[in-house]
Parts: sequence; C-alpha cells; structure tokens
Amino acid sequence: MSGYIGRFAPSPTGPLHAGSLCCALASYLDARAHQGTWVIRIEDIDPPREPPGTAKHQLEVLKKFGLKSDREVLFQSQRHHAYELAFENLRKNELVYGCSCSRQTIAIEQERLGLPKNVYPGTCRKGTKEPVRAWRFRTSCDPISFTDRRFGIQSQNVEKSVGDFVLKRADGFWAYQLAVVVDDAFQGITHVVKGADLLDNTARQIALQRALGYPTPSYFHVDLVLNNQGQKLSKQTQAPALDTNHVDKELLHAWKNLGFVAFEANSLDDFYKEATKRWAERYLS
Repeated sequence: MSGYIGRFAPSPTGPLHAGSLCCALASYLDARAHQGTWVIRIEDIDPPREPPGTAKHQLEVLKKFGLKSDREVLFQSQRHHAYELAFENLRKNELVYGCSCSRQTIAIEQERLGLPKNVYPGTCRKGTKEPVRAWRFRTSCDPISFTDRRFGIQSQNVEKSVGDFVLKRADGFWAYQLAVVVDDAFQGITHVVKGADLLDNTARQIALQRALGYPTPSYFHVDLVLNNQGQKLSKQTQAPALDTNHVDKELLHAWKNLGFVAFEANSLDDFYKEATKRWAERYLS
C-alpha cells in the first residue's frame, strides 16, 4: 500500500444516482491506481434533510456495485465533539465571530452594496449587538491558489468571492465546510476526488486547513453528469436512483461519463481491474 488515502463521502439526503456513482467510481479507481486506501464517509450532519434509513441504503447500494470501504465507515453525526474542538481553536485565534444577520437582511445589504447574492457583505464583522444566529469564519484578502489534477491551476480570493462563510448554522448544526475539513484531516485523506460542482468550495476548505494547521490534500474534480435539460443530477432535479438490478449497465454508463471508451468485462472484479489500468494510464502516467 502507498501513503494514498482517498474517500467517497455522500450526504444521505436521497438515493444514490448516476452522478453519485460517477464520483464514487472515480475516487475508487484513483485510489486503486495509486495502490492506496479508499474509505467511505457518511456526511450526515443535516438531519432535517436526511430521510431515515437513507445512509444504510446508500451503503447497501455501494456494496452491490462492489464498492466497499477499506476501513470502518465514518459517520459525521458521531463527530460533533471534533467539530466543536476545531471551532474553539478558531475562536481562540479570533478567526470566528457571531453573526446576527437573517437571509433578508443579508439580501438587502447585498443589493445596497451591489454584491452578488452569494457574497456575505461583512455586516457583523466588527461585532453585533443583536442576538447571534450563526458563526462565521473570518476570511483573508490573500488569494488561495491550488492545482486541480483535472482543471489545472485555480485561484480564488475568498473574501471577495464568498465573504466570511458560516461554520455553525442558525439552526445549531455544523456547516459542511468545517466538518469536511476536520474529517479529511482526521482520516488522513491525501487525495480528494469529487464533482466539479464542489470546485468552488475548495479554496474555502484550504483557508480552514491553513487556519487549523491541517495538511492540504491533492484535489481532482470530475465533470458533472447532467440530465436532458442540462441540469446537474441531484435530488432537486429528481435524478432517478441507481438500478441495482442492472449493475453492469450502470457501471458502464458511469465509466463512459468519466470520458472512457466501453469495454467487455465478465465480472465486477474484471471490470475494476481493467478500469483501474486504464485510469492509471490516463491520470498517473
């Protein structure tokens, strides 16, 4: 085994679909091509959006596709203490502050300042006398650059592009950005393979990694799988669940969506062996 540790980390908000399988397959093949370790993490930190039994079903579906974690599956719902420790570390270093803004007040201020809808205007950066609703990370104007293995050199000024982003939500739940950074460090993740829709998140995560003294993994973002209307497959766009009665067909579809030519395989083992070889030829040579 190499020092490579990769992961597939679905949120249990609905059944896995073709886009999910694409990301799972890409991360799995990249780990196997590196002779590394591949782990599954269930990112279940948003209970209101997680139907009961979804996480268990996702793991069962992955197993039917021959995708099994090399280590015990990690559930983020059992990791709140770790997020609290990281949060307190940031607060001690004055990198976190309380925000009293509602969505409406943020929208009004964005319009007044002519800011895009996704940029926090910094209203509470210097303090607030109102009750705190959420907690935000204090960003820097220094650009964050990294090289994505698929899309090349990326650079983002997080302060201007996003603003101070939320670490703990108004409903008391931890935000994705903090949880994913803490758990990538905890699990020793060296390589992250995920969908291109999350490319914009990466600079925020690197900012948190640096603030917490964590290493930064290598990143590889795969092209999105779109429906006939050109929309990303998701629960919101009513993406159909994977058909576990036709595993070979679904895997072949995912393989082609990753930009590879179809080939014949007599078993799952044969498929993964040949697919790993071809992945290595393209991305490791």
